[in-house]
Amino acid sequence: METKPTAAKSANKTIRTGADPVTFIQTVDTTAGRRADALTLMTLMQEVTGQPPYMWGPSIIGFGEYHYTYASGREGDAPAVAFSPRKANLVVYGLGYPPRAEPLLEKLGKFKASVACVYITKLADVDLAVLRELIALTYAHSTTTDIQSLQSQRT
Repeated sequence: METKPTAAKSANKTIRTGADPVTFIQTVDTTAGRRADALTLMTLMQEVTGQPPYMWGPSIIGFGEYHYTYASGREGDAPAVAFSPRKANLVVYGLGYPPRAEPLLEKLGKFKASVACVYITKLADVDLAVLRELIALTYAHSTTTDIQSLQSQRT
């Protein structure tokens, strides 16, 4: 019986880089207000996590990291908490993953959400104390949970 060659595993695209997060924020194609919010969010995440900011890929600013393994065998590293300042909003990754996040999200303020992200138009629209709690909860969850696939943990 002839076997087909298997394709080589593709490398993870979102990896930690040596780029400077502050330079990225200062040059990102968005408004001055969103850049100011991004600097504020970066400071907040650094205070909450106790970790310095690092660029992950070309546009994600992350703090801390965790190792994941999917059921398929694919594995890699990802930031424990992260955000990206985009033209339309600030995208904050993973805030909905921790088991106790839902009641906090209900108190956060004005935002949109997807399975993996929270989209904030401006920081003035959200309660920063609640955002701080969500960041702390997400960081603790990401760094203390044996993560196979965050998407598969959602119920």
